[in-house]
Amino acid sequence: MNEIICPHCKKAFKIDEAGYGDILKQVRDHEFEGALHERLEVAEKDKATAIQLAQEKIKNELQAESAKKDAQIAQLAASKQSLAAELQAKQESELQTIKARKDAEIAQLQARLASIETEKKLALTEAINKIEKERDQLANDLKTRDTEKQLLETSLKEKFESELRSKDEMIAYYKDMKAKLSTKMVGETLEQHCEIEFEKLRATAFTRAEFGKDNDSSTGSKGDYIYRETDEAGNEIISIMFEMKNEGDETATKKKNDDFLRELDKDRTEKQCEYGVLVSLLEADSELYNTGIVDVSHKYKKVYVIRPQFFIPMITLLRNAALNSMQYKSELALVKSQNVDVTNFEEQLNDFRDSFGRNYRLASEKFKTAIDSIDKSIIQLQKTKDNLIRSEDNLRIANNKADELSVKKLTRENPTMQQKFSDL
Repeated sequence: MNEIICPHCKKAFKIDEAGYGDILKQVRDHEFEGALHERLEVAEKDKATAIQLAQEKIKNELQAESAKKDAQIAQLAASKQSLAAELQAKQESELQTIKARKDAEIAQLQARLASIETEKKLALTEAINKIEKERDQLANDLKTRDTEKQLLETSLKEKFESELRSKDEMIAYYKDMKAKLSTKMVGETLEQHCEIEFEKLRATAFTRAEFGKDNDSSTGSKGDYIYRETDEAGNEIISIMFEMKNEGDETATKKKNDDFLRELDKDRTEKQCEYGVLVSLLEADSELYNTGIVDVSHKYKKVYVIRPQFFIPMITLLRNAALNSMQYKSELALVKSQNVDVTNFEEQLNDFRDSFGRNYRLASEKFKTAIDSIDKSIIQLQKTKDNLIRSEDNLRIANNKADELSVKKLTRENPTMQQKFSDL
C-alpha cells in the first residue's frame, strides 16, 4: 500500500499498487503531452522563421542580380550616348573650321574688291569689263563653295551615322554571341574546354589513349594537342593532330578557318598523325561550319573542321572507323600468309621432284655405262664394278630420300597444309 496526501485538504489516504500506478501514468502522460505541445510550437516557429529568412535571402539575391544587369545596361547606354556626343562635337568642330575658312576667303575677296575699286578710279574705262568679269567669277566661286560645303556636311553626317549604326550592330552581335555561348565556355579557353571534356571520359572510353599538348617544336612548328590510341599488342589504331582556334571579343582582325588548314596539314604530316582536326569558333555566322562536321579532304587529305560540341563525337567516329579498318587488315594479312604457305609447299614438292629425277637419271646413266663396259671387255670389270658401286650409291641415296619423304615433313612449318591434310 502507498500513502498519498491530498494537495488541497492535506488529508492522507492509502491506495494499492495498481491504483498508484494508474495515477503516476496519468501524471506522466499529461506532462508528456504538455512538453510535446510546447516543442511542436517551438518547431513551427523555427520553421516559419527559416522560411522567412530563406525568402528574404532569395529576394535579396534576385534584387542584387537585377541591379547588376541594370548597371550593365546603363553602362552600355552611357557608352552609346558618349559616342554620339563625341561624334556630334567632332561634326560641329569640322563645320566651324569650314565656316572660318569660308569667312577668311570672303575677307580676302572683299580686300581684293577694294583693291579693284582703287584701280578702277585710275583706269575706269579699261577696268569696268575686267571687274565685271572677275565679279562674275567670284560669284561662281562663292556658289561652288556653298555647294561643296553642303555636300561635305551631308557626307560627314552620313559617315557619322553609318559609324554609329555599325557600333550598335557590333554591340548587338556580341550580346548575341554571349547568349549563344554555353555557360561552361565562359571563363575558360577552348583548349581547357576540350581537355576537360576528354578527361571526363578518359577512364571509361579512352583507357589506352594518349591525349596531350604537342611540345615538340623541332620541325619548326607544332600543333595544340595530339591524340594517339593503341591496341593491347601495342599497335597504333589511330592518331589525330588537333588545332584549337578561338576568337575573343577584343580581336581586332577577324580570321577565317582556311587560314589555319595548311599549317595543320603540315604539322599532321611532320608528326606522323593520320588525321588533322581544327576545333574552331571562328566564322561564328557561317552556316557551313555551324551545321556539324565539315570535311575539307578536297583541299587537305584527312583534315576536318568542327565546332567544340563535336569534339568527343569526332574522336569516337574516327576511332570506330579505324577499328573496322584494323579488322580488315588482320583478315588480309591472314589470307596473304595462307597463300605464302601454299606456295612454299608447292616449291618444296617441286624441289624434291627435281632432286629425285636428277638422282634417278644419274643412276640410270651409270648403270648403262656399266653394262656396256661388261659387254665390251672383261678387262674393264673393275671399272664396271666401280661404276656399279657408284650407281648403287646413287640409287641408295634416291631410295633413302624416297623413304624419308612423308606428309609430315612436307607440311612442317606450314600450318595451312597441316590443316588441309588434317581435314582430309
